Amino acid sequence: AGAVGDRFDLRRVMVTCDVIQGGLVLVMAVALPPLPVLLVLVAVRSVVAQVFQACSRSAVPALVKDEDLERANSALGAGTNGLEAIGPLVAAGLFLVTDVRGILLVDAATFLVSAVILSGLPKIPPSEPSGHSLIRDAKDGLGYIWRTKVIRVIGLGFFAGVAFSGVDDVALVFLGRDELRGGQSATAALYAGVGIGLVVGYAVLTKYASRFRMPALMLAGFAVSSAGNLFTGLAWAMWAALALQVFRGLGIAGLDVAINTYLQRVVPATMLSRVFGNLYGAIGLAAGVSYVFGGLLLERTDARVTFIVAGVGGLLATVATAIGLRRSAP
Repeated sequence: AGAVGDRFDLRRVMVTCDVIQGGLVLVMAVALPPLPVLLVLVAVRSVVAQVFQACSRSAVPALVKDEDLERANSALGAGTNGLEAIGPLVAAGLFLVTDVRGILLVDAATFLVSAVILSGLPKIPPSEPSGHSLIRDAKDGLGYIWRTKVIRVIGLGFFAGVAFSGVDDVALVFLGRDELRGGQSATAALYAGVGIGLVVGYAVLTKYASRFRMPALMLAGFAVSSAGNLFTGLAWAMWAALALQVFRGLGIAGLDVAINTYLQRVVPATMLSRVFGNLYGAIGLAAGVSYVFGGLLLERTDARVTFIVAGVGGLLATVATAIGLRRSAP
């Protein structure tokens, strides 16, 4: 995914990705296809979204000054992760006035609006075309990550953290319903906790992130998000679990801003899209691993144990990442 961004004008790639995603969602809305076809459309849209994500992160240093990277990444995070977290609540509200087809049409329209907005950006051509094939460029990107110790440590730490914590999205409903004896509305409200934490976290980081060293902020984000899961497993009431998920969202915001900003500063522009593409592709794989093994743990134990294991595992991954960063420091 990232190799595309390192070969072509980033603005053109992002606009094209939005148009393709909007078109795919429009097809879903109009046709309401059977499940096998729907899964194919969703899979294609996910690949296109991966390309867009890598390119959007790579475009930031070309559009803002170095001293403004933290602020820009905070704003970008609020517009992606923050709004994505509260998206299900918006969709639930739309169900009061429309149906699935109507919601999909709204979704398709948002992609087209985004494409129009992005078309107003200046051109962002590739820094130094390699002249190699797309596959060769992709391999070179993987090789760069593996050869560069600090990038490798960050990537492995991020993968491990998500592999432990990804299952919390599944376990949260069982925690609210079975362990805390909450109703459907109260359990659904737990999912708003991370979204609230993300929005607040990005808002705070927009103003204060530049005061921190990015590796330190990254480790703090790892630790806070993992501790949020650990103590969510020990929550004694619904409001406590909600507060702890807000706390976890604050950590995720810090982690997101720190990793993006750090990579934008240390990775050569010719490799940046590939690094982001490989990193976030690996994170998607880690989430899948977490759903599989975390789901098995949830089935054999309960939601509290699952959250505690996720939290402890995430904290151990944080410690390992901190040690790795210390050893890889010049």
